[in-house]
Amino acid sequence: MLQSKTRWNIHPINNEHVLTLQEALDIPAVVAQLLVQRGITAVEEAKSFLYVESQSFYDPFLLLGMEQAVERIKHAVTNQELIMVYGDYDADGVTSTSVMLSVLQEIGANVEFYIPNRFTEGYGPNEDAFRFAAEQGVSLLITVDNGISGIKEAQVLKELGVDLIITDHHEPGPELPEALAIIHPNHPNGSYPFKELAGVGVAFKVAHALLGKPPVHLLDLAAIGTIADLVALRDENRLLVKKGLHELRQTRRKGIQALCKIAGASLAELNEESVGFVIGPRLNAVGRLADADPAVELLMTEEMEEAEALAQEIDQINKERQTIVSDITKEAIEQVENLYPLEENRVLVIAKEGWNPGVVGIVASRLVDRYYRPVIMLCLDPDGNKAKGSARSIEGFNMFEELSRNRDILPHFGGHPMAAGMTLPIEQVDELRERLNHQAGKLSDEDFIPITAIDTVASLEEIDLHSISQVQLLAPFGMKNPKPKVLIEQSSVTSLRKIGASHNHLKLTLQKDQSTLDGIAFGLGEIADHISPLAKVDVIGELSINEWNNSRKPQLFVQDIQVNEWQLFDVRGISQPQRWLPTLPEERQFIAFDPKTKKEFLQYIDEEQIKVIENREQAAEHSIDHKQIILLDLPQDEEQILSLIRNGLPTRIYVHFYQENPQFFSGMPKRDQFAWYYGFLKKRQSFDLHKNGDALAGHKGWTRETINFMTKVFFELEFVTMSDGIVTVNNSVQKRDLSHSPAYQSKERMVQLEQELLYSSFQQLKNWFEQHIDGAKRPEEEEKVWT
Repeated sequence: MLQSKTRWNIHPINNEHVLTLQEALDIPAVVAQLLVQRGITAVEEAKSFLYVESQSFYDPFLLLGMEQAVERIKHAVTNQELIMVYGDYDADGVTSTSVMLSVLQEIGANVEFYIPNRFTEGYGPNEDAFRFAAEQGVSLLITVDNGISGIKEAQVLKELGVDLIITDHHEPGPELPEALAIIHPNHPNGSYPFKELAGVGVAFKVAHALLGKPPVHLLDLAAIGTIADLVALRDENRLLVKKGLHELRQTRRKGIQALCKIAGASLAELNEESVGFVIGPRLNAVGRLADADPAVELLMTEEMEEAEALAQEIDQINKERQTIVSDITKEAIEQVENLYPLEENRVLVIAKEGWNPGVVGIVASRLVDRYYRPVIMLCLDPDGNKAKGSARSIEGFNMFEELSRNRDILPHFGGHPMAAGMTLPIEQVDELRERLNHQAGKLSDEDFIPITAIDTVASLEEIDLHSISQVQLLAPFGMKNPKPKVLIEQSSVTSLRKIGASHNHLKLTLQKDQSTLDGIAFGLGEIADHISPLAKVDVIGELSINEWNNSRKPQLFVQDIQVNEWQLFDVRGISQPQRWLPTLPEERQFIAFDPKTKKEFLQYIDEEQIKVIENREQAAEHSIDHKQIILLDLPQDEEQILSLIRNGLPTRIYVHFYQENPQFFSGMPKRDQFAWYYGFLKKRQSFDLHKNGDALAGHKGWTRETINFMTKVFFELEFVTMSDGIVTVNNSVQKRDLSHSPAYQSKERMVQLEQELLYSSFQQLKNWFEQHIDGAKRPEEEEKVWT
């Protein structure tokens, strides 16, 4: 068997809904299944989802406060008042700032922008920054991607005589700031039809209202911010990204062109993945390590020389960010391994002085991926007596709710079920760790196994270029519309090899009947040692089209693999144990049938790991059920191994079958050899075996072992007597068959056993085990139930 790394979760699908969508929209069954899987069951809703580019943007004036905001902005433009766009330092914030700047410049506004520094000012409205704006003559301040929580700061602006327009998408609190207008898709008094716009989406709606038409030329920025902020790619967000990616692939923005060039990304081939993994992280990196202004300048510049310089600077900052993240991750892992063992810590609260608060959220996510348990990463500031950081969680542990139970020691925190940010006194860090670990006591062991949601089950014959291209109807993929994960069951693996400089990736080919599919599994290279040649595997992954040398083939990006049947691994021909011992699983048991074998292997294996089974009774008493066993040698009696494998079914059997003196190749002497040797002895009546045995063997072309063996058989049958190496014929013995000799029987059994187990092919060996294992105990015959 091979246990999957995650819990596989397949939701049942209503086939009636699937059939209805399939017939009404004339779409493939797999597309209809995926729509239903996403909760889209109504025909009109499915049509809008699939063909979203034919839809229109909602009227921006459906947003509460939009009329007042537009009127005030236009008044400021007419009178050339100084307007400040107050943004945020992440990718959503800098694209929101750029969208608002662009539209205001387009209508002739006198406008500047301001983005607070993450380290010195923190997130959101800042009183000192607002006072600075008033001193500079700003009479209208517009926030983008922030502001909904700035109650005190809004009051300061009012006292300073500066009008405030808030555009934001973060969760509104019970009390709202006092402002001229609050443009928010989820305003408690509003009725906008879509509540989940990103900050840049809200800025885009303001631009739409100011221009009187959708600002198509700003869709590239709207797509970047929406994808980077991980909001739901449904409804209007889907429309923004779908149309935005089209504009992005042909953008004339010098900054985006320069950033793609330095990152090695093809502008014409940009999609949601390249935005999420290439553009977004670089824009985010600036604000994580320093002021985010260069990111806005990059998106706004019209000079290629400046764009290239800024792109170079930003790319370098991103590389620095990657190095810092890697260093902090290493330090955090050392803390976990040395100070906070997993068996004692259901929630990992890691803290250290000197960590960069701009990247600890990334590190927390990495630790969740590694350990799959809630993680809080805290940066300690002894001078200010503060611990500030980020949290990431797992399914079943609502981080916001669990932190809310500790408000007495958490003066500042916020977030949602899967992520949060917080500040607390340093002396309360240990208390928070202790409390959260106590609160996590409600989690079961299963809760600490990651969950993979599977969208559909497919057979290899269903997977072709056409079906994969049809699935692209659901793109762009993202939050609440993930890239479909497919389960392919019970396939053979016809090719399997490790690839990559460190052999940490896997390349494989799946086959069932006449259908095949190539797969690539990043980071799963070690699994190659745990899949036997004849195993049937279940795999989950994402389908794609591999294009190479003008050839297009279906391909699966494998994310997890499991084997539901017991597996046989063959290491019989590898004489050097150090070559195959490292490939074994950690939980294993070595079994030897001969005590001498144990001594032979003590230089490689700890003594307590080797179980010696010397007879049938010991074999029958030793349970191997659900264990991973290594048979180091062959027993003298076939019943020993049969008694062992009938006493429970192991998940894996590794066979080495070490034999110091194999019997198979020396062979059983033929009866005419026995007859000649007996005639030779009878003629001589006595023979000095010690003195003349080698000469006789050489004369007949036999081995000395053959002479010794036949002599032993004759002795056991009482055909001869032996004394000090002298063999003497017993002339009065009754005639008996050679098979009555225990030595003859033993050698015959060993030759047969070696033929069946030691020198058989892998397929023959697997068949032998299958034939003798109790079929009732085979897990593959049990009913398989997916979560």
